[in-house]
Amino acid sequence: MRSHLQVVAILASLVLLLVVLELVRRRRLFERYAILWLLSSVVLLVLSVSGGLLGVVSRTVGIKYPPSALFLFALGFVLLLLMHFSVAVSRLSDQSKVLAQRLALLEERLRELGQREEGGEAKPVAISAERGAAPEPPAERPPAVLGPRGAVGGRRPPTR
Repeated sequence: MRSHLQVVAILASLVLLLVVLELVRRRRLFERYAILWLLSSVVLLVLSVSGGLLGVVSRTVGIKYPPSALFLFALGFVLLLLMHFSVAVSRLSDQSKVLAQRLALLEERLRELGQREEGGEAKPVAISAERGAAPEPPAERPPAVLGPRGAVGGRRPPTR
C-alpha cells in the first residue's frame, strides 16, 4: 500500500501534467516553455510513482527521507525557471528601451516633416533599420496612409 504522501505527490504531478497539456492545447503556453514544464512534470511523476527509484536517488544525494527529494527537485526546477525568466525579462526590457528610442526618433522625423511642409527649413532625420547602422539619406515622401486618427504621413500630421 502506498503512503499518503506518495499518493498526494502522484496526484499533484498528474494535475501539473494535465494543466500544462491544457494550456498548450488552448495556446496559452508557448512550446518552448511547455517542453520544460512537461519534462519536469514527467520527472516528478516518475519519481512519485516509483518509490524505489526515489529512494535510490535520495540516498545518492544524501537525503534520508525520500519524499523530501521531490521537494529538492521541485526547488531546483523553480530556480532554473526563475533564472530563465529573469534573462527573458532583461532581454525584453532592453528591446522595449530600443523601441521607445526608435519611436521618439520617428516622432521627431514626423514633426520635422510637418514643419518642412508648412514652410520651415527643418531637414528630416533619417532613421536606420538596425542599431548602430549609418544613417541613410532621406527617402522620397511616402503616400498618405489613413490611420485610426486620420492621415498619417499626409499633408498635416495628426493633432493631439
